[in-house]
Amino acid sequence: MGDVGKKRWLPLEANPDVMNQFLHGLGFPSDVGCHDVFGFDDDLLAMVPTPVLAVLLLFPITKESEEASLVEQTKIAEAGQQVSENVYFMKQTVGNACGTIGLLHAVGNVAAQVDLAEDSYLQRFVKKTSVMSPDEKAHFLETDTELETAHSVAACGGDTAPPDISSSVDLHFICFVCVDGGLYELDGRKKQPIYHGPSSQETLLKDSVNVVQEFMARNPESMNFNVIALAKES
Repeated sequence: MGDVGKKRWLPLEANPDVMNQFLHGLGFPSDVGCHDVFGFDDDLLAMVPTPVLAVLLLFPITKESEEASLVEQTKIAEAGQQVSENVYFMKQTVGNACGTIGLLHAVGNVAAQVDLAEDSYLQRFVKKTSVMSPDEKAHFLETDTELETAHSVAACGGDTAPPDISSSVDLHFICFVCVDGGLYELDGRKKQPIYHGPSSQETLLKDSVNVVQEFMARNPESMNFNVIALAKES
Protein backbone atom coordinates (compact mmCIF):
# COMPACT_ATOMS: atom_id res chain seq x y z
CA MET A 1 0.00 0.00 0.00
CA GLY A 2 3.03 2.11 0.70
CA ASP A 3 3.61 5.85 0.51
CA VAL A 4 2.13 6.74 -2.85
CA GLY A 5 0.79 10.26 -2.51
CA LYS A 6 -0.02 12.92 0.03
CA LYS A 7 -3.59 11.82 0.61
CA ARG A 8 -4.03 8.66 2.69
CA TRP A 9 -6.90 6.29 3.41
CA LEU A 10 -7.25 3.56 5.99
CA PRO A 11 -6.11 0.24 4.48
CA LEU A 12 -8.82 -2.21 3.41
CA GLU A 13 -8.67 -5.65 5.00
CA ALA A 14 -8.19 -8.70 2.75
CA ASN A 15 -11.53 -10.06 3.90
CA PRO A 16 -14.19 -11.21 1.39
CA ASP A 17 -17.05 -10.17 3.70
CA VAL A 18 -15.67 -6.63 4.00
CA MET A 19 -15.04 -6.42 0.26
CA ASN A 20 -18.50 -7.74 -0.60
CA GLN A 21 -20.19 -5.24 1.70
CA PHE A 22 -18.18 -2.49 0.03
CA LEU A 23 -18.91 -3.63 -3.54
CA HIS A 24 -22.57 -4.49 -3.07
CA GLY A 25 -23.21 -1.23 -1.24
CA LEU A 26 -21.94 0.65 -4.30
CA GLY A 27 -24.11 -1.21 -6.82
CA PHE A 28 -22.24 -4.42 -7.64
CA PRO A 29 -24.66 -7.31 -8.27
CA SER A 30 -25.34 -9.52 -5.26
CA ASP A 31 -24.78 -12.72 -7.25
CA VAL A 32 -21.10 -11.84 -7.75
CA GLY A 33 -18.75 -11.70 -4.80
CA CYS A 34 -15.29 -12.20 -3.32
CA HIS A 35 -14.15 -15.64 -2.17
CA ASP A 36 -11.00 -16.79 -0.38
CA VAL A 37 -8.64 -19.01 -2.33
CA PHE A 38 -7.34 -21.40 0.33
CA GLY A 39 -4.69 -23.16 -1.70
CA PHE A 40 -3.39 -23.79 -5.17
CA ASP A 41 -3.88 -27.50 -5.78
CA ASP A 42 -6.72 -28.52 -8.07
CA ASP A 43 -9.07 -29.62 -5.27
CA LEU A 44 -8.82 -26.28 -3.44
CA LEU A 45 -9.11 -24.25 -6.64
CA ALA A 46 -12.23 -26.27 -7.51
CA MET A 47 -13.87 -24.95 -4.32
CA VAL A 48 -13.95 -21.44 -5.79
CA PRO A 49 -17.27 -20.66 -7.53
CA THR A 50 -17.17 -20.25 -11.30
CA PRO A 51 -16.91 -18.33 -13.48
CA VAL A 52 -14.05 -16.38 -11.90
CA LEU A 53 -14.06 -12.78 -13.20
CA ALA A 54 -10.95 -11.40 -11.47
CA VAL A 55 -8.30 -12.41 -8.94
CA LEU A 56 -6.92 -10.16 -6.19
CA LEU A 57 -3.54 -10.67 -4.56
CA LEU A 58 -2.34 -9.11 -1.31
CA PHE A 59 1.45 -9.38 -1.00
CA PRO A 60 4.27 -7.86 1.05
CA ILE A 61 6.31 -5.03 -0.46
CA THR A 62 9.91 -6.14 0.10
CA LYS A 63 13.37 -5.49 -1.32
CA GLU A 64 12.93 -8.59 -3.48
CA SER A 65 9.52 -7.55 -4.85
CA GLU A 66 10.74 -4.03 -5.63
CA GLU A 67 13.84 -5.39 -7.41
CA ALA A 68 11.66 -7.75 -9.49
CA SER A 69 9.44 -4.81 -10.44
CA LEU A 70 12.44 -2.76 -11.61
CA VAL A 71 13.72 -5.67 -13.72
CA GLU A 72 10.25 -6.08 -15.21
CA GLN A 73 9.93 -2.37 -16.07
CA THR A 74 13.38 -2.40 -17.71
CA LYS A 75 12.41 -5.38 -19.89
CA ILE A 76 9.18 -3.69 -20.94
CA ALA A 77 11.00 -0.44 -21.73
CA GLU A 78 13.44 -2.33 -23.93
CA ALA A 79 11.19 -4.91 -25.60
CA GLY A 80 7.68 -3.52 -25.21
CA GLN A 81 4.62 -5.66 -24.55
CA GLN A 82 1.17 -6.21 -25.95
CA VAL A 83 -1.64 -4.53 -24.04
CA SER A 84 -5.24 -4.55 -25.24
CA GLU A 85 -6.73 -1.08 -25.51
CA ASN A 86 -9.76 -2.48 -23.68
CA VAL A 87 -7.88 -2.99 -20.39
CA TYR A 88 -9.21 -0.67 -17.66
CA PHE A 89 -6.20 0.61 -15.71
CA MET A 90 -5.67 3.38 -13.18
CA LYS A 91 -2.70 4.74 -11.25
CA GLN A 92 -2.61 4.91 -7.45
CA THR A 93 -1.86 8.28 -5.90
CA VAL A 94 -3.78 7.88 -2.62
CA GLY A 95 -1.81 6.15 0.14
CA ASN A 96 -3.28 2.83 1.38
CA ALA A 97 -6.00 2.88 -1.31
CA CYS A 98 -4.65 -0.19 -3.13
CA GLY A 99 -7.45 -2.46 -1.85
CA THR A 100 -10.11 -0.19 -3.31
CA ILE A 101 -8.09 0.32 -6.50
CA GLY A 102 -7.72 -3.46 -6.85
CA LEU A 103 -11.50 -3.79 -6.61
CA LEU A 104 -12.03 -0.90 -9.05
CA HIS A 105 -9.63 -2.58 -11.49
CA ALA A 106 -11.79 -5.69 -11.23
CA VAL A 107 -15.05 -3.75 -11.64
CA GLY A 108 -13.76 -1.66 -14.54
CA ASN A 109 -12.72 -4.75 -16.47
CA VAL A 110 -15.79 -6.91 -15.78
CA ALA A 111 -18.48 -4.21 -15.99
CA ALA A 112 -19.64 -5.55 -19.35
CA GLN A 113 -20.06 -9.05 -17.88
CA VAL A 114 -22.19 -8.12 -14.86
CA ASP A 115 -25.30 -6.06 -14.26
CA LEU A 116 -24.26 -3.02 -12.25
CA ALA A 117 -27.28 -1.49 -10.51
CA GLU A 118 -28.87 1.28 -12.60
CA ASP A 119 -27.50 4.72 -11.64
CA SER A 120 -25.46 3.14 -8.83
CA TYR A 121 -22.12 4.60 -7.77
CA LEU A 122 -20.12 1.93 -9.60
CA GLN A 123 -22.12 2.30 -12.82
CA ARG A 124 -21.55 6.06 -12.76
CA PHE A 125 -17.87 5.64 -11.83
CA VAL A 126 -17.12 3.23 -14.69
CA LYS A 127 -19.01 5.37 -17.19
CA LYS A 128 -17.20 8.57 -16.15
CA THR A 129 -13.71 7.13 -15.86
CA SER A 130 -13.58 4.63 -18.73
CA VAL A 131 -12.64 7.42 -21.14
CA MET A 132 -9.95 8.82 -18.82
CA SER A 133 -6.21 8.14 -18.85
CA PRO A 134 -4.71 6.16 -15.93
CA ASP A 135 -3.49 9.43 -14.37
CA GLU A 136 -6.87 11.14 -14.82
CA LYS A 137 -8.59 8.21 -13.12
CA ALA A 138 -6.18 8.59 -10.19
CA HIS A 139 -6.96 12.30 -9.88
CA PHE A 140 -10.69 11.58 -10.03
CA LEU A 141 -10.31 9.11 -7.15
CA GLU A 142 -8.35 11.66 -5.10
CA THR A 143 -11.24 14.13 -5.25
CA ASP A 144 -14.13 11.65 -4.97
CA THR A 145 -15.55 12.02 -1.46
CA GLU A 146 -18.37 9.50 -2.04
CA LEU A 147 -15.94 6.65 -2.64
CA GLU A 148 -13.60 7.82 0.13
CA THR A 149 -16.50 7.61 2.60
CA ALA A 150 -17.49 4.12 1.40
CA HIS A 151 -13.86 3.00 1.64
CA SER A 152 -13.57 4.37 5.19
CA VAL A 153 -16.71 2.52 6.30
CA ALA A 154 -15.41 -0.74 4.78
CA ALA A 155 -11.91 -0.25 6.24
CA CYS A 156 -13.41 0.02 9.73
CA GLY A 157 -15.61 -3.05 9.23
CA GLY A 158 -12.96 -5.76 9.26
CA ASP A 159 -12.09 -8.36 11.89
CA THR A 160 -9.00 -6.44 12.99
CA ALA A 161 -8.74 -2.81 14.08
CA PRO A 162 -7.34 -0.65 11.27
CA PRO A 163 -3.86 0.81 11.85
CA ASP A 164 -3.27 4.51 12.34
CA ILE A 165 -3.95 6.28 9.04
CA SER A 166 -0.51 7.90 9.07
CA SER A 167 1.36 4.61 9.41
CA SER A 168 2.97 3.01 6.37
CA VAL A 169 1.54 -0.39 5.49
CA ASP A 170 3.99 -2.57 3.56
CA LEU A 171 1.30 -4.75 2.02
CA HIS A 172 -0.14 -4.15 -1.42
CA PHE A 173 -3.18 -5.29 -3.44
CA ILE A 174 -3.09 -5.98 -7.16
CA CYS A 175 -5.64 -7.45 -9.54
CA PHE A 176 -5.49 -10.02 -12.34
CA VAL A 177 -8.04 -10.04 -15.16
CA CYS A 178 -8.50 -11.62 -18.55
CA VAL A 179 -9.15 -9.11 -21.34
CA ASP A 180 -9.29 -10.04 -25.03
CA GLY A 181 -7.63 -13.40 -24.38
CA GLY A 182 -4.73 -12.03 -22.33
CA LEU A 183 -3.86 -12.22 -18.63
CA TYR A 184 -3.11 -8.79 -17.17
CA GLU A 185 -1.68 -7.76 -13.82
CA LEU A 186 -3.06 -4.38 -12.73
CA ASP A 187 -0.99 -2.55 -10.13
CA GLY A 188 -1.60 1.16 -9.56
CA ARG A 189 2.04 1.61 -8.50
CA LYS A 190 3.27 0.52 -11.93
CA LYS A 191 3.38 2.56 -15.12
CA GLN A 192 1.10 0.28 -17.11
CA PRO A 193 -0.76 -3.05 -17.08
CA ILE A 194 1.58 -6.06 -17.16
CA TYR A 195 0.83 -8.71 -19.77
CA HIS A 196 1.42 -12.28 -18.53
CA GLY A 197 0.50 -14.27 -21.62
CA PRO A 198 -2.66 -15.81 -23.05
CA SER A 199 -5.60 -16.66 -20.82
CA SER A 200 -9.34 -17.26 -20.88
CA GLN A 201 -12.27 -16.85 -18.51
CA GLU A 202 -12.14 -20.60 -17.82
CA THR A 203 -8.41 -20.61 -16.97
CA LEU A 204 -8.15 -17.16 -15.33
CA LEU A 205 -7.86 -18.49 -11.78
CA LYS A 206 -5.23 -21.10 -12.62
CA ASP A 207 -3.27 -18.66 -14.82
CA SER A 208 -3.35 -16.00 -12.10
CA VAL A 209 -2.20 -18.50 -9.49
CA ASN A 210 0.83 -19.34 -11.64
CA VAL A 211 1.88 -15.66 -11.49
CA VAL A 212 1.03 -15.44 -7.78
CA GLN A 213 3.42 -18.32 -7.12
CA GLU A 214 6.19 -16.27 -8.77
CA PHE A 215 5.45 -13.48 -6.28
CA MET A 216 5.52 -15.95 -3.38
CA ALA A 217 8.82 -17.46 -4.51
CA ARG A 218 10.50 -14.07 -3.96
CA ASN A 219 9.59 -14.16 -0.25
CA PRO A 220 8.99 -17.82 0.57
CA GLU A 221 9.12 -17.28 4.36
CA SER A 222 6.38 -14.63 4.38
CA MET A 223 2.87 -15.42 5.56
CA ASN A 224 1.56 -12.10 4.24
CA PHE A 225 0.03 -13.39 1.02
CA ASN A 226 -3.71 -13.57 0.43
CA VAL A 227 -5.57 -14.53 -2.75
CA ILE A 228 -9.21 -13.63 -3.31
CA ALA A 229 -11.32 -14.48 -6.36
CA LEU A 230 -14.18 -12.35 -7.64
CA ALA A 231 -16.66 -14.88 -8.95
CA LYS A 232 -20.29 -15.37 -9.88
CA GLU A 233 -22.28 -17.60 -7.57
CA SER A 234 -22.69 -20.80 -9.52
